[in-house]
Amino acid sequence: MTSTTNIQLLTPQYWKDYELIDCGDFEKLERFGDFILIRPEPQAVWPKTLSEAEWTKTHHIRFKGRSATSGDWLKKNPQTQDRWHITYKNKDVAIKFRLALTSFKHVGIFPEQAVNWDYISESVKSFKTPNPKVLNLFAYTGGASLIAKAAGADTTHVDSIKQVVTWANENQELSGLDNIRWVVEDALKFVKRELKRGNRYHGIILDPPAYGHGPKGEKWKLEDHIMEMMRDVVQLLDPEEHFLILNTYSLGFSSVIVENLIRTALPHVENLEIGELYLQATAGSKLPLGVFGKFRKI
Repeated sequence: MTSTTNIQLLTPQYWKDYELIDCGDFEKLERFGDFILIRPEPQAVWPKTLSEAEWTKTHHIRFKGRSATSGDWLKKNPQTQDRWHITYKNKDVAIKFRLALTSFKHVGIFPEQAVNWDYISESVKSFKTPNPKVLNLFAYTGGASLIAKAAGADTTHVDSIKQVVTWANENQELSGLDNIRWVVEDALKFVKRELKRGNRYHGIILDPPAYGHGPKGEKWKLEDHIMEMMRDVVQLLDPEEHFLILNTYSLGFSSVIVENLIRTALPHVENLEIGELYLQATAGSKLPLGVFGKFRKI
């Protein structure tokens, strides 16, 4: 008989500084702290719930794309700042982020990831090991790293882009944390080196892009490299107590693919959960934003 895993639909529960107000017609209307932004959203193929007039009246800044990878931010008030701070707080920890208007529509945070952050802090707090070791791969501006550190983990943050690691370090300072280990390197290369060294981690977080490049031009393509990565990372897990999160945002990936990847890499996996992350718009729609697989042994 084939084993079955229920597919979960999860959305963040603790955000105060973020709100998805509405989404549709390939756009989203979002509040980050004090500012309301309009950004492109390829998943929002349905019509907007609120009127165009309400969107226009409500927003402070709109992103206008020039190409597939870049664009311009149009401010209603030219004095509106390009950088600001927001806070995330769950029942275990609190962290802060610096947000910024980048040339490629991002602001430095993926709000739906708060679901995974809660799982990280809960897992770290439940381990018997003091200062458990956590590895965050493809770690971007460090939300998962900050949460792990704030919960008491000895945290290693790996990303191939030096500028986003610098940004993550700023977020560490803002959050009143220190001693996260910063590594600018290709994630797969780093994992292989850790295997050779015989290192182990109690928690591993992977949030790989569909495509990417390492600092020395190494090519990452999700479907070509993710199985190799999964086979390697499960060998880094502490056998006694651990957690792992695999999160992907790729239009071709389903949570069943993630389940197959994890079960292939770790056939006797315990407590596996799979599903989809979404943001609930205040106006009514659900916006899907990636799939996840996660498991832990406590």
